[in-house]
Amino acid sequence: MKPQNDKPSKDSGAKPGPYGEGNYEAIRQYNKGVKDHMEHHDIEKEARDAAPKSDAEAKEMLEAEQAAARRSKAESPNVRKANSTK
Repeated sequence: MKPQNDKPSKDSGAKPGPYGEGNYEAIRQYNKGVKDHMEHHDIEKEARDAAPKSDAEAKEMLEAEQAAARRSKAESPNVRKANSTK
């Protein structure tokens, strides 16, 4: 089956709308924000600050992650399989 092309032709004058998982403008804005954040923030410090401070906090974070995964309606079977090995 040939994939559907939702993009308007170059000469149509219409702006391309969102298709697939988003739209090109949103992707550009997101990438620009990530790049800006990485250039102006201490990413390693932020990662250390976000890490659990105790075994109890680590357990709580893991349980929250697992609860969110159970609620996910669009969860991939591959994600579920990978999480079950933890």
